[in-house]
Amino acid sequence: SKTEALEFRLNRVVTDGTNRIGDIEFRLQELAGGDLGAIPPTPPLGGTAGTAPAAAPPPATGGPELAASEQADFDRAKGVLGQGDFRSAATLFKTFAETYPGGPLTQEAHYQRGEAHAQLGETANAARAYLDAFSGQPDGTRAADALFKLGQALGQLGQGPEACVTLQEVGNRFPGTQAALDAAAAVQAFGCS
Repeated sequence: SKTEALEFRLNRVVTDGTNRIGDIEFRLQELAGGDLGAIPPTPPLGGTAGTAPAAAPPPATGGPELAASEQADFDRAKGVLGQGDFRSAATLFKTFAETYPGGPLTQEAHYQRGEAHAQLGETANAARAYLDAFSGQPDGTRAADALFKLGQALGQLGQGPEACVTLQEVGNRFPGTQAALDAAAAVQAFGCS
Protein backbone atom coordinates (compact mmCIF):
# COMPACT_ATOMS: atom_id res chain seq x y z
CA SER A 1 0.00 0.00 0.00
CA LYS A 2 2.92 2.36 0.65
CA THR A 3 4.18 1.72 -2.88
CA GLU A 4 0.77 2.50 -4.32
CA ALA A 5 0.51 5.68 -2.23
CA LEU A 6 3.96 6.76 -3.39
CA GLU A 7 3.10 6.00 -7.02
CA PHE A 8 -0.13 7.98 -6.71
CA ARG A 9 1.72 10.94 -5.19
CA LEU A 10 4.41 10.81 -7.86
CA ASN A 11 1.76 10.74 -10.60
CA ARG A 12 0.11 13.82 -9.05
CA VAL A 13 3.46 15.65 -9.00
CA VAL A 14 4.13 14.75 -12.65
CA THR A 15 0.64 15.85 -13.69
CA ASP A 16 0.89 19.10 -11.75
CA GLY A 17 4.37 19.87 -13.09
CA THR A 18 3.34 19.06 -16.67
CA ASN A 19 0.29 21.30 -16.33
CA ARG A 20 2.43 24.14 -15.00
CA ILE A 21 4.90 23.88 -17.86
CA GLY A 22 1.96 23.82 -20.27
CA ASP A 23 0.64 26.98 -18.61
CA ILE A 24 4.06 28.60 -18.98
CA GLU A 25 4.16 27.73 -22.68
CA PHE A 26 0.67 29.21 -23.11
CA ARG A 27 1.58 32.41 -21.27
CA LEU A 28 4.78 32.88 -23.23
CA GLN A 29 2.95 32.31 -26.51
CA GLU A 30 0.33 34.81 -25.39
CA LEU A 31 3.01 37.37 -24.41
CA ALA A 32 4.72 36.93 -27.76
CA GLY A 33 1.40 37.49 -29.55
CA GLY A 34 1.68 34.16 -31.35
CA ASP A 35 -0.94 31.65 -32.42
CA LEU A 36 -2.26 30.02 -29.26
CA GLY A 37 -3.56 27.07 -31.26
CA ALA A 38 -0.05 26.25 -32.49
CA ILE A 39 1.26 25.29 -29.04
CA PRO A 40 2.29 21.63 -29.15
CA PRO A 41 1.11 19.32 -26.35
CA THR A 42 3.40 19.35 -23.34
CA PRO A 43 5.25 16.05 -22.82
CA PRO A 44 4.95 14.69 -19.28
CA LEU A 45 7.71 15.59 -16.86
CA GLY A 46 10.37 12.93 -16.68
CA GLY A 47 9.37 11.48 -20.06
CA THR A 48 6.94 8.65 -20.70
CA ALA A 49 6.31 5.95 -18.13
CA GLY A 50 8.92 3.24 -17.92
CA THR A 51 11.72 5.15 -19.61
CA ALA A 52 14.56 7.07 -18.10
CA PRO A 53 15.31 10.55 -19.37
CA ALA A 54 17.64 10.27 -22.33
CA ALA A 55 21.05 11.83 -22.21
CA ALA A 56 22.26 14.00 -25.06
CA PRO A 57 23.38 11.78 -27.92
CA PRO A 58 27.08 11.71 -28.73
CA PRO A 59 28.08 13.69 -31.80
CA ALA A 60 27.85 11.70 -35.01
CA THR A 61 31.04 11.03 -36.86
CA GLY A 62 29.89 12.48 -40.16
CA GLY A 63 27.51 15.03 -38.68
CA PRO A 64 24.00 15.75 -39.87
CA GLU A 65 23.38 16.98 -43.37
CA LEU A 66 23.07 20.74 -43.68
CA ALA A 67 21.17 22.63 -46.35
CA ALA A 68 23.40 24.36 -48.89
CA SER A 69 23.41 27.78 -47.20
CA GLU A 70 22.44 26.68 -43.68
CA GLN A 71 25.93 26.83 -42.16
CA ALA A 72 26.67 30.17 -43.85
CA ASP A 73 23.41 31.71 -42.56
CA PHE A 74 24.10 30.43 -39.06
CA ASP A 75 27.68 31.70 -39.12
CA ARG A 76 26.50 35.12 -40.27
CA ALA A 77 24.02 35.36 -37.37
CA LYS A 78 26.67 34.14 -34.94
CA GLY A 79 29.11 36.75 -36.26
CA VAL A 80 26.57 39.55 -35.76
CA LEU A 81 25.99 38.31 -32.19
CA GLY A 82 29.75 38.30 -31.60
CA GLN A 83 29.94 41.93 -32.76
CA GLY A 84 27.41 42.92 -30.08
CA ASP A 85 24.54 43.81 -32.44
CA PHE A 86 22.03 41.89 -30.36
CA ARG A 87 18.90 43.21 -32.11
CA SER A 88 20.11 42.14 -35.55
CA ALA A 89 21.40 38.83 -34.18
CA ALA A 90 18.01 38.04 -32.61
CA THR A 91 16.31 38.77 -35.93
CA LEU A 92 18.81 36.69 -37.91
CA PHE A 93 18.52 33.72 -35.54
CA LYS A 94 14.71 33.92 -35.68
CA THR A 95 14.80 34.00 -39.48
CA PHE A 96 17.26 31.10 -39.46
CA ALA A 97 14.98 28.96 -37.26
CA GLU A 98 12.00 29.74 -39.50
CA THR A 99 13.98 28.98 -42.66
CA TYR A 100 15.51 25.72 -41.40
CA PRO A 101 12.94 24.23 -38.98
CA GLY A 102 14.12 20.96 -37.53
CA GLY A 103 17.63 21.42 -38.89
CA PRO A 104 20.70 20.35 -36.92
CA LEU A 105 21.48 23.97 -35.94
CA THR A 106 17.91 25.07 -35.16
CA GLN A 107 18.12 24.40 -31.40
CA GLU A 108 21.36 26.37 -31.20
CA ALA A 109 19.75 29.20 -33.20
CA HIS A 110 16.83 29.39 -30.74
CA TYR A 111 19.25 29.33 -27.82
CA GLN A 112 21.43 32.08 -29.28
CA ARG A 113 18.31 34.14 -30.03
CA GLY A 114 17.50 33.83 -26.33
CA GLU A 115 20.98 35.02 -25.44
CA ALA A 116 20.59 38.03 -27.75
CA HIS A 117 17.22 38.96 -26.22
CA ALA A 118 18.68 38.54 -22.73
CA GLN A 119 21.47 40.98 -23.61
CA LEU A 120 18.79 43.45 -24.75
CA GLY A 121 16.93 43.06 -21.44
CA GLU A 122 13.95 41.49 -23.21
CA THR A 123 13.33 38.73 -20.69
CA ALA A 124 9.96 37.57 -22.05
CA ASN A 125 11.38 37.19 -25.58
CA ALA A 126 14.44 35.43 -24.19
CA ALA A 127 12.22 33.03 -22.24
CA ARG A 128 10.24 32.23 -25.38
CA ALA A 129 13.44 31.54 -27.33
CA TYR A 130 14.79 29.26 -24.58
CA LEU A 131 11.44 27.45 -24.51
CA ASP A 132 11.62 27.00 -28.29
CA ALA A 133 15.16 25.64 -27.97
CA PHE A 134 14.12 23.15 -25.29
CA SER A 135 10.76 22.07 -26.66
CA GLY A 136 12.12 21.62 -30.19
CA GLN A 137 14.74 19.12 -28.99
CA PRO A 138 14.19 18.13 -25.33
CA ASP A 139 17.19 15.79 -25.54
CA GLY A 140 19.39 17.99 -27.73
CA THR A 141 22.82 19.30 -26.86
CA ARG A 142 21.44 22.67 -25.64
CA ALA A 143 18.36 21.27 -23.88
CA ALA A 144 19.75 21.44 -20.34
CA ASP A 145 21.10 24.97 -20.76
CA ALA A 146 17.88 26.15 -22.44
CA LEU A 147 15.71 24.73 -19.64
CA PHE A 148 17.95 26.34 -17.02
CA LYS A 149 17.86 29.72 -18.77
CA LEU A 150 14.07 29.41 -19.13
CA GLY A 151 13.76 28.87 -15.37
CA GLN A 152 15.93 31.89 -14.65
CA ALA A 153 13.91 34.05 -17.04
CA LEU A 154 10.64 32.97 -15.44
CA GLY A 155 12.01 33.98 -12.06
CA GLN A 156 13.00 37.38 -13.44
CA LEU A 157 9.49 37.75 -14.87
CA GLY A 158 8.05 37.26 -11.36
CA GLN A 159 6.69 33.77 -12.02
CA GLY A 160 8.31 32.16 -8.97
CA PRO A 161 6.36 28.88 -8.79
CA GLU A 162 6.86 28.22 -12.50
CA ALA A 163 10.54 29.11 -12.21
CA CYS A 164 10.94 26.66 -9.33
CA VAL A 165 9.26 23.80 -11.22
CA THR A 166 11.34 24.49 -14.32
CA LEU A 167 14.63 24.75 -12.43
CA GLN A 168 13.92 21.57 -10.48
CA GLU A 169 13.16 19.79 -13.74
CA VAL A 170 16.69 20.58 -14.97
CA GLY A 171 18.13 18.40 -12.20
CA ASN A 172 15.56 15.68 -12.85
CA ARG A 173 16.18 15.48 -16.59
CA PHE A 174 19.89 16.27 -16.72
CA PRO A 175 21.51 15.10 -13.46
CA GLY A 176 25.23 15.70 -13.14
CA THR A 177 25.41 18.44 -15.76
CA GLN A 178 26.65 21.97 -15.13
CA ALA A 179 23.13 23.21 -15.89
CA ALA A 180 21.75 20.97 -13.13
CA LEU A 181 24.29 22.36 -10.65
CA ASP A 182 23.48 25.94 -11.68
CA ALA A 183 19.75 25.18 -11.44
CA ALA A 184 20.18 23.79 -7.91
CA ALA A 185 21.87 27.04 -6.86
CA ALA A 186 19.09 29.06 -8.53
CA VAL A 187 16.43 26.98 -6.74
CA GLN A 188 17.99 28.04 -3.43
CA ALA A 189 18.28 31.65 -4.55
CA PHE A 190 14.59 31.76 -5.51
CA GLY A 191 13.66 30.12 -2.19
CA CYS A 192 11.89 27.19 -3.81
CA SER A 193 10.56 24.53 -1.47
